[in-house]
Amino acid sequence: MTHHSPSLLRLACPILAGLLSACSYLPFSRPLPPSEPGAIDRPPPLALAADGTPQVQSNGVTIQKVEFRPGVSSATVEHLAGKAACTGGWGAGLVTEPGPVEIYRMACDDGRVFLARCELRQCRPMSK
Repeated sequence: MTHHSPSLLRLACPILAGLLSACSYLPFSRPLPPSEPGAIDRPPPLALAADGTPQVQSNGVTIQKVEFRPGVSSATVEHLAGKAACTGGWGAGLVTEPGPVEIYRMACDDGRVFLARCELRQCRPMSK
């Protein structure tokens, strides 16, 4: 059995105490503000539109999304959009009320918007 001299313990204790106190200087051990006990820094939650997608803002104004509604000419408009190299998204949704003249909108994968006007189910593109 080894016996340590008291002088070795006197030297080891201040060194050990110095090492332990150094932990209080690390950046992750900063105290939380008293007004927010246990708070964790997180970005604010994303606001969601009615369809579950994130809301979009332009110049600080929230852009209202139009709920997707299929119409009787949705398939026809999607075919026209395909001819104009517009594919993807939910498809062609009815923007106006159903009736003899209807406007359809389709969001393209490349960011463009395809619009079509249908009169008595005869549809023509409105986009360039």
